[in-house]
Amino acid sequence: MSLAALLVLADGRFPAGGHAHSGGAEAACKAGRIHDAATLEGFCRGRLHTAGLTAAALAAAAAAGLDPAVLDAEADARTPSPALRTAARRLGRQLLRAARATWPDPALEQLAAAFPRGAHQPVVLGVTARAAGLGPRDAAHVAAYESVGGPATATVRLLGLDPFEASGVLARLAPELDAVAARAAEAAHQALLDGPEALPAASSPLLEIAAEVHADWPVRLFAS
Repeated sequence: MSLAALLVLADGRFPAGGHAHSGGAEAACKAGRIHDAATLEGFCRGRLHTAGLTAAALAAAAAAGLDPAVLDAEADARTPSPALRTAARRLGRQLLRAARATWPDPALEQLAAAFPRGAHQPVVLGVTARAAGLGPRDAAHVAAYESVGGPATATVRLLGLDPFEASGVLARLAPELDAVAARAAEAAHQALLDGPEALPAASSPLLEIAAEVHADWPVRLFAS
């Protein structure tokens, strides 16, 4: 495992397009569900243990070598919202562009050929991690961190929240993030033995509903 590669992939400055997405935070801020550091922490905690866990397991499974096409179908089945499916594929396409330039690998080229309009972002993340010499737990850590780091950063912009407070939220969530990554990696290992049905399918209905509402806004700061 290359620690440097892990840092590059997890870096918010890596040009994977995540800065344009709020992870549901924009809709939550407008609805009043996020209005300070405490409510941001609650939102991020819920997202981590639902959508974050699901994404982390998919990324870990792809890093472990499961068929990306099968995993992409599993991601579709775990994403009821058309708006979130579209966002996931856009993010996957952008990540794949960055990954192909950063870690050239035949697996990334095959993925691009198989999904010209983009595969789900967690699947692309896992294949990218594998190309970068990283393992399933590394991929799970990146996916889990993205599930909370994106909303935290977006909330600073949306509410003018003190960035020190947002960083404190992420620091307090770190033990749970580690636990989610470990659980996701374990599920990926089980999926190698029993098939992708072993992967978690934790749901977050409010995120799905809010994403559909957000997609209809005529003016918004973030794409999702």
